[in-house]
Amino acid sequence: MKGFVPEGVAVLETSFPRHAHSVVASALFRPRHFEAYGVEPISSLAQIHPGALVQPGAVIGPGAAIGEGTVIGSNAVIGAGVQIGRNTSIGANASVHCALLGDHVTVLAGARIGETGFGVLVGPNGAEDAPHFGRVIIQDHATLGANSCVDRGVFEDTIIGERTKIDNLCQIAHNVVLGRGVIVAAFGGISGSVRVGDGSMLGGRVGIADHVQVGERVSLAASAGLFRDIESGETWGGTPAKPIRQWMREVAWLQKQANPKKSG
Repeated sequence: MKGFVPEGVAVLETSFPRHAHSVVASALFRPRHFEAYGVEPISSLAQIHPGALVQPGAVIGPGAAIGEGTVIGSNAVIGAGVQIGRNTSIGANASVHCALLGDHVTVLAGARIGETGFGVLVGPNGAEDAPHFGRVIIQDHATLGANSCVDRGVFEDTIIGERTKIDNLCQIAHNVVLGRGVIVAAFGGISGSVRVGDGSMLGGRVGIADHVQVGERVSLAASAGLFRDIESGETWGGTPAKPIRQWMREVAWLQKQANPKKSG
């Protein structure tokens, strides 16, 4: 590939390009929540509106901003530089790092926002964790259920759209973008870089493979496993997921084959 590089440009050759990039990037950038906060649980460098309520045991890092009417639950952790708008509720034992949260957002107990995703790269010593330098952006009136996780992006942002509702025990991976008014029922799992359009509804235990594009107003039946793109307005089910009528015909056919009628 060196033959394609213009003259005068330095060339670094490596058999592990993603590993080399992660080494350089990690030397240049470091997520703020890895830095020590000091001994004070609520940093003097945080900006907390007088009308906000911080319950006992909460930790708020330097540079964080908490808006009017927001409640930070007991033992919650708000990382350095996190911005939280007005009238938002952060549940007990939740943690928020590398994130921007809007107004009237609800985060239930034990949720994890802004941790690294499951990005794995190949290095000289085998599998390694890829660094993540993006953020999580949660827009106004969104809800994140108890013990659910939203991973921050690798370089882009993970975005949860306005009035999107995510149930308990869901996993939203890095670089995912959920549009406005999306519904994700319990145990949903969305892989990295998925796009889900406005008004789509995902039933319980739905799983979506990475980089899949889901249109607007799409419905996925419970336990569906989606591996390919869907146009707007479609209703799919099954694993692998397919249009609902096709899936139901296949299920009916299998039932007939498994339980043939007895001949006289």
